[in-house]
Amino acid sequence: MHYNRLGGSGLKVSRLSIGSWVTYGGQVDDTKAHACLKAAFDAGVNFFDNAEAYAGGQAEEVVGRFLSQLRREDYVVSSKVFWGGQGPNDRGLSRKHVVEACHAALRRLQVDYLDLYLCHRPDPDTPMAETVAAMDLLVRQGKVLYWGTSEWSAAQVAEADSVAREGGFTRPTMEQPQYHMFHRARVEVELSPLYDSMGLGTTVWSPLASGLLTGKYNDGIPEGSRASLSHMSWLHDEFTDERIAKVRKLVPIAQGLDCSLAQLALAWCARDPRVSTVITGASRPEQVVENMAAEAVVDRLDPSVLAAIEDVLDNDPRRG
Repeated sequence: MHYNRLGGSGLKVSRLSIGSWVTYGGQVDDTKAHACLKAAFDAGVNFFDNAEAYAGGQAEEVVGRFLSQLRREDYVVSSKVFWGGQGPNDRGLSRKHVVEACHAALRRLQVDYLDLYLCHRPDPDTPMAETVAAMDLLVRQGKVLYWGTSEWSAAQVAEADSVAREGGFTRPTMEQPQYHMFHRARVEVELSPLYDSMGLGTTVWSPLASGLLTGKYNDGIPEGSRASLSHMSWLHDEFTDERIAKVRKLVPIAQGLDCSLAQLALAWCARDPRVSTVITGASRPEQVVENMAAEAVVDRLDPSVLAAIEDVLDNDPRRG
């Protein structure tokens, strides 16, 4: 496993990582979840991504029971704050919720500190200075080592960084944007000025486009797949005929590299120098093993292969 620095920080995160969204604390039991987490850890993964909103906090409890078996120095764990509950102060990025959500995540994950703590969405109801100061407070207390954002615009990230610099607060280190072959502009264009100016790192999610880039939806929606779940029906709007046609055209490229379509898609994300780590998901350890094999595919993506992929995608956001 290759390890990247998280942006301009000194923290090293595995190029491929694993997250608990959708699956853990709901879709699969502890035994299967822990088998997946162990398979990832055994493959060299050191970053485990979580959020208070995943399965209403149960996902963090599942991950915490697994992490309690490991040496604390051997892993990097995150939580995200925004959607904590139904009360008026149980959500958003007020100082009260940011602090209380951190304490709750520490209990669920069974740790003394979070390596990464991210603002899961921007909060228009809370002054930016209040959120930045709350994060700084947690860092100074030793409960958080690095903080950042998730699905914030570049302008919002830059504002948070400016507020932090002007107030002498701890600056944000990373953004967690969606990134895959069909969703590129945020990482490749919008956030681009921030990689150098503030040393921004990225922990990207949905590299397989919720399973579309595995090829399993090429002939419809199979029973038991993520897109077949009632609460994930919104994915149907993402699985357009145009995208599926492109996925089919990517199959020969993957075959030429002696890898699966999923491995090709993961390697394509991981090869980008703007990406610190690619968050994967799995409900079976066999999926983890297949996903981690993408690590060996990254170096096979030479300019000719990347050009062939680009010819299929035809969606480079950097074109005029």
